[in-house]
Amino acid sequence: MVGEQATTRGRHAVILCHPDPSSFNHALAGAYCNAVRAAGQEVVLRDLYAIGFDPVLKAAERPTNVAAVYGPDVITEVDAIAGCDVFVLIYPIWFGTPPAMLKGYVERVFGAGVQPEAMQDRARTDLLGGKRLVSFSTSAASKVWLDEQGQGQGLNSVFDQYLVHAFGMRSQEHRRFAHIVPGLSTRFADQYLREVAVQAQRTCAQIAFGDEALLADPALVARMGN
Repeated sequence: MVGEQATTRGRHAVILCHPDPSSFNHALAGAYCNAVRAAGQEVVLRDLYAIGFDPVLKAAERPTNVAAVYGPDVITEVDAIAGCDVFVLIYPIWFGTPPAMLKGYVERVFGAGVQPEAMQDRARTDLLGGKRLVSFSTSAASKVWLDEQGQGQGLNSVFDQYLVHAFGMRSQEHRRFAHIVPGLSTRFADQYLREVAVQAQRTCAQIAFGDEALLADPALVARMGN
């Protein structure tokens, strides 16, 4: 059974939201994508600033609109990430929440056609239902300060868990990197990038072998990329 599961080819949608191409967020995205490709799985990278994504929800796109009409950019995005097994969000924390552009992506793309009743019932949506959510966030603030503000718990409640419940997703994991500032030491940067690569390998193994098999034999992760 494990052998059969190992032939499964996973597909990862990596949604990157940071305006600076030289940012650490871009490095995190690169580390994740490289690890997934090394494991023999597929990556669909959507760099929201690079593609100039418009985050503003249009009146005609509101799900409660009986004759909702979606913009060509929304249709393009849905087509690009349809069929993915994992949705990876990579973003900085700005004033306690993800950037407006990422929130707009959730509203216009993830939420396209999703009715309020379905969200409340935790119904599985066509795009995200039963899929995994993996998040990587960065902050210039220290971990101590963020903990004092309840940042991790708050973001988990209003964003991570909300997405999982609203779209009927399978699970969520979130790795947070604090004190990401200019002059970040190479030692810490490399350590964080390795952590992202390991998370990518683990997620690939979950897709390829299944959660139960991975729990029974954690060494399966080491096979990814070898």
